[in-house]
Amino acid sequence: MPTQKLYAGVKLREIRGRIGLTQKLFAEKLGVSLPYLNQMENNHRPVSAAVVLALAQEFGLDVTELTVGESERLVTDMREALADPVFTAATPPVADLRLAASNAPALARAFLDLHRAYRQTHERLASLDEVLGRDDATLRASPWEEVRDFFHYCDNYLDAVDRAAEYFAAPANSGNAIENVAHELLTRLGIKLHYSDKAPLRHFDPAARLLEISARASGPSQRFQLLHQIALLTQNDLLEATLDLARFSTPEARDIAKIGLANYFAGAALLPYRAFQAAALETRHDLERLADIFGASIEQVAHRLSTLQRPGAKGIPFFFVRVDQAGTITKRHSATRLQFARFGGACPLWNVHRAFETPGQFLRQLAETPDGVRYLCLARDVSKPAGAFLAPVRRFAIGLGCEVQHAAQLVYSDGLDLKGRFEPIGISCRICERTDCHQRSVPPLEGRLTINPNSRDVLPYGIAG
Repeated sequence: MPTQKLYAGVKLREIRGRIGLTQKLFAEKLGVSLPYLNQMENNHRPVSAAVVLALAQEFGLDVTELTVGESERLVTDMREALADPVFTAATPPVADLRLAASNAPALARAFLDLHRAYRQTHERLASLDEVLGRDDATLRASPWEEVRDFFHYCDNYLDAVDRAAEYFAAPANSGNAIENVAHELLTRLGIKLHYSDKAPLRHFDPAARLLEISARASGPSQRFQLLHQIALLTQNDLLEATLDLARFSTPEARDIAKIGLANYFAGAALLPYRAFQAAALETRHDLERLADIFGASIEQVAHRLSTLQRPGAKGIPFFFVRVDQAGTITKRHSATRLQFARFGGACPLWNVHRAFETPGQFLRQLAETPDGVRYLCLARDVSKPAGAFLAPVRRFAIGLGCEVQHAAQLVYSDGLDLKGRFEPIGISCRICERTDCHQRSVPPLEGRLTINPNSRDVLPYGIAG
């Protein structure tokens, strides 16, 4: 597979602005001419290997920042949006989308916002939501989607919140469990902690200074909810400052994001960055052993692995996803080149859908996406009983994976033929180029259809390559 040239003009300009250098001084530091730097910053030339090396030596740049990031996510999201039947004209080539994502990311995001508003309006009309008859009708993005995209485009890593959580958890590394650290803090704050069979998952009464947590919840869930409330009690200034920078469009989005930030703090305190990363390397990313070491759940461990993106100390780039039984993606993040569909479900050929059939077991899959990138994929069900007879069970499956060049660092690669057969998977049918997929639900956007009424194969049409 030919090596892809690296165009990173926006990132170069961002780095130069961050360190406060003029183009001339920056060019001197990188050992290139001023016109050459100008061409790289405007994506007229790819970033050379010598410049990448100079960025690492002169400025300590983690060079992975130049490869997988916002640009690739924007390209994937634009391709999916353009697969909407509303766009009847020829689809722009991927090269044009990459140029738009690299040179005009704000315009690309505006296009995605516009398409999302169109989809929401269309869905409301189709479901007879009476949106046009209400005085409070608006055509803005839903708060939930706005928050989802906020975390998606910040790489699901928030440095200030992550470091604050790690600092809070530091005493736990010297012999005190994180639970004890949390209990001591609540005592200093004059807050009583009560585990109750009748309480919801978590409830805090500020007037009574009482925090109640469900006694029926699992230990990892109890610890997570305890740390979530501590984030709200002790980290409010940090959370509010982060929300101010995000500039959410509605109070509802801001409120949802605050819950997300408190969840982030809880996960990062339960699984503190450096200690967790060291344990992950030592155990070869064995999720069950990591869950046991840190008193966390399998899902919490898998999600945390996908957030180890601290500059200068990055872990293996993982993707993480959670799906329900209908195949709807309820959580998604990727630090890899694989990006998930923003709308609808995931590829049916992916092993995460089979996890419901084998509860309590890890499924392994060697998979290849249409761009030729190969992955080691794990899947497991993470059903969540409610702790009482006849109480509803929440059923989910999680997927975790990395590109195959990192597979040897995972215990799950043992016994697999990493040079053998890789199953073909895609992102969504409308943007998948595969012409021979037996699970295809709709025709691809690109590729001419051929119809022969006298012949029928698995699909009722053929797809010209």
